Amino acid sequence: MALIQAARGTQLRCKGWRQEALLRMLENVLENGENQKELLVYAALAKAARDWPSYEAIVKALRTMEEDETLVIQSGKPIGLFKTHAFAPLVLMANCNMVGKWATSDNFYKWQQEGLIIWGGLTAADWQYIGSQGVLQGTYEIFATIGRQHFNHDLRGRFILTAGLGGMGGSQPLAGVMAKAAILAVEVNEARIDKRIAAGYLQQKTDSLDAALAIIREAIERKEPVSVGLLGNAAEVYPELLRRGIIPDIVTDQTAAHDLVYGYIPRGYSLEAAEAMRRDNPDRLKADAGASIAAEVKAMLAFKAKGAVVFDNGNNIRTQACAYGVEDAFSISIFTEAFLRPLFCRAIGPFRWIALTGNAEDIRIIDDYILTHFADNSIVTNWIGLARQYVPVEGLPARIGWLGHGERTRLALAVNAMVADGTLSGPVAFTRDHLDAGAMAHPNIMTERMKDGSDAIADWPLLNAMLNCSSMADLVAIHSGGGGYAGYMTSAGVTLVADGSEEAALRLKLTLQNDTGLGVLRYADAGYEEALDEADKKQIRRIKLEQA
Repeated sequence: MALIQAARGTQLRCKGWRQEALLRMLENVLENGENQKELLVYAALAKAARDWPSYEAIVKALRTMEEDETLVIQSGKPIGLFKTHAFAPLVLMANCNMVGKWATSDNFYKWQQEGLIIWGGLTAADWQYIGSQGVLQGTYEIFATIGRQHFNHDLRGRFILTAGLGGMGGSQPLAGVMAKAAILAVEVNEARIDKRIAAGYLQQKTDSLDAALAIIREAIERKEPVSVGLLGNAAEVYPELLRRGIIPDIVTDQTAAHDLVYGYIPRGYSLEAAEAMRRDNPDRLKADAGASIAAEVKAMLAFKAKGAVVFDNGNNIRTQACAYGVEDAFSISIFTEAFLRPLFCRAIGPFRWIALTGNAEDIRIIDDYILTHFADNSIVTNWIGLARQYVPVEGLPARIGWLGHGERTRLALAVNAMVADGTLSGPVAFTRDHLDAGAMAHPNIMTERMKDGSDAIADWPLLNAMLNCSSMADLVAIHSGGGGYAGYMTSAGVTLVADGSEEAALRLKLTLQNDTGLGVLRYADAGYEEALDEADKKQIRRIKLEQA
């Protein structure tokens, strides 16, 4: 099988740049993905398409469709092309959405095996994944916030312990170094460690805990940042550190703990043994993985009791541990509520843009524009400086930047103008993570402990998707959880193409304003003062009910 890479340059294979952009985004998630042969992008199960015939059919549809048609995709399988109009979305997707009581991991595995469904992750099946950079700033902002809250704004000489170096967790070592900490990342799959080193996200590798700790100790003494990948199992390493009396300053985990069959590798298992058990006795594998997660989380709780800052990084590890007997697992904080919710209240979140021609100079030009025209935004200007220094290019050149309501629109319209006047070499795609203000309902991650108790209300991401369709976005997707996430979440994704046209400017303006506007109102509706303030300041038309 030929290796898939996103096309570069300005030559079109499709009938317009909107279609070409989405095709390149599809190719890009596979170029950046974990297992291209299986169409797997990240998180053990998140796929770009249902199977290879589906992938080929999607490519053919994108290459031949007109601008006034809409491609409909169901769980990674193209269903049909429909005549709509030139301002309608080019692609509509629904991935892994199951009905109520049927939304279980067992049903997901059954229907996946029968070829009826895939899990799209958050950004895999809707072609928005840009490599580990996609969550890098969010991880950095978490570490930086912990530094401000607990360590007098300074993580130099501090020890971060984490695990997991897959498509999401692979951002952690670089984020730790950018925050000036010494970070140890435990990973059971040596190929993932090697991949992060090759990509520039990880500095050192060892299979010895003693050697890893020696590197960490030296960095702490010198107050120098360092990242170390330790080949090992977190369910064994975390308790061993505890036994030795070594208490990190910060502890988390970003393994594939959400999935007990295809994700988390139990203690005592090799990768090959897990693969064999997955085939021969998946129930035994699930039980062993659950017991291992319980052991790891018990160690995390013990670290917390001894003074470490411990948090769940969004992989359902507390949920799994609770199911396997760790009753106080949820005394560990979730990262969104603990560190990021004030930003989400103002719809400040993980916005991203991709240079579709493959020209990294386009990203540099946009960086310069941000540093000049968003100089009063310390979050994004600080980030751009760090990203230029540390973040390598993966696949098509891209950048993430946490921007809020109005800011995303300003940037996108400016970029569209730069495409039009030739300042940039070609069109730019704009998208965001699903973990955004109005785009996700997940009671154990994004919406845990909402002020009004609306944690599990899934209307918001559905409204977000419908509003973005009404606003003429180029691609709109609705996702729900698969594997161990089944029944736990619903989210919405959106992609827009800045091709320099007046029509693109209209799409960008309407979609980005409405996407973030709804995000502000979601938190305002829940009673958050920051969101109410943002709605008033930005003149978002919130409907206020008259009280009897």
